[in-house]
Amino acid sequence: MKISKSLIAIIAAVVIIGGWAASAYNSMVGEQEKATTALANVQSAYQRRADLIPNLVETVKGYASHEKETLEGVVNARSKATQVTLDPTNMTPEKLKEYQQAQGELGAALGRLIAIQENYPDLKANENFRDLQVQLEGTENRINEARNTFNQVVQQYNVVIRSFPNNLLAGMFGFSQMTKFEAEAGAEKAPQVKF
Repeated sequence: MKISKSLIAIIAAVVIIGGWAASAYNSMVGEQEKATTALANVQSAYQRRADLIPNLVETVKGYASHEKETLEGVVNARSKATQVTLDPTNMTPEKLKEYQQAQGELGAALGRLIAIQENYPDLKANENFRDLQVQLEGTENRINEARNTFNQVVQQYNVVIRSFPNNLLAGMFGFSQMTKFEAEAGAEKAPQVKF
């Protein structure tokens, strides 16, 4: 049985296109997994901050119990921030903005709580408070690093799925562009702490 040259050419083309499609699909899956892992790392860093807050609030309570409004503000902001979650499979720019806003409100409330120490020299000297402050500062740095890493990975993922010819497959297999973390509105201004 003799196979025609055109049939061989068609089979070769199908094999080449199939190989490319499989490689491109696997590449997009890999980039998407990197992005969802980076998002999980951001959420983990925010969770660490949320876990430190009850200890910080309790330490401050002992010294500044009449700062009830500030303490309640931190507790309420923490509660709100932990209720807003991100689902990497259904992440919209609106949901990311809502998440960032809740985390921003918590950060502002924490700033007011930390500023209380200026009015309470005994609190400033308290070892637990200082340790918690150092941990919180480290956590804020982790959050920043995790967000930066997430943005880099999302950029790489978006480039892969939007580049030709991958964009032809991306749409067919449901790969969609992901949103990056952005600075909050007004972040360019230093926060004002008032009591």
